[in-house]
Amino acid sequence: MTNSFDLDRYIARIGHQGPAHADLATLSALHRAHVAAIPFEGLDPLLGRPVNLDLPALQAKLVDSRRGGYCFEQNTLFKAALDAIGFKTTGLSGRVRWMTPPEAPLGPRVHMLLKVDLPDGPYIADVGFGVCILDQPLRLEMGREQRTGMGTYRLTEANGRIALEALQPGGWRTAYIFDLEPQLASDYALGNWYTSTSPYVPFTSTLVAERVAGDKRYKLANTRLRIEARDGEVTSERTLETPAELHRTLDDIFGLTAPASAEDLFTRISR
Repeated sequence: MTNSFDLDRYIARIGHQGPAHADLATLSALHRAHVAAIPFEGLDPLLGRPVNLDLPALQAKLVDSRRGGYCFEQNTLFKAALDAIGFKTTGLSGRVRWMTPPEAPLGPRVHMLLKVDLPDGPYIADVGFGVCILDQPLRLEMGREQRTGMGTYRLTEANGRIALEALQPGGWRTAYIFDLEPQLASDYALGNWYTSTSPYVPFTSTLVAERVAGDKRYKLANTRLRIEARDGEVTSERTLETPAELHRTLDDIFGLTAPASAEDLFTRISR
């Protein structure tokens, strides 16, 4: 099996209608279209299924099926698309801090993101941070607030590490910490294995899904569905009460066809 990438199939999946040049306009357009069309989700780890990062498997799952994936899948696929167009990309890795107290020690590298070098400088692209998905790339510039359609972000640097921070209703919140060391496929293989199998990672015990489309951010954690406006402002929140309601939510809001019945999923997350 080859690792060839079918760019046309990917472009059709995300619904991109414009040109495909190695420039900021294309990068931004693809980034927005990707996160609107391909949902963040972790159904395979929840169901005890392996997560495969080779391109044929990713295309079959995220492009040819009504499925999504988490950071390693999403950003591996996005990198392949950008590379096929002619962008200069570098795979990076990060240490997630979103739910971690500031004084806690750093955890392992369990997040994948991309650096994209453009003529006007480097940018960070990340279509797979499933708590606060970026809706467009950010310039790799320290300290400056950068507004996107759905959020306000900034990058800060300390002790040789860069932090991505997102403005939330309670103030600035660190998403993850990273550096600019290029990562190998074997680095991602290890992080992917840990993320998809460890009982200390949410994906193995919690149904997680997120999608950013237009001016709304949809988040699902088990049976709790939340809709946010920009900068994390919660506009509605409710609990899904039945398997049928879970099925409709996955289908209609997230565009997902689950690899297990809604009844099976509902039983797992209602324990």
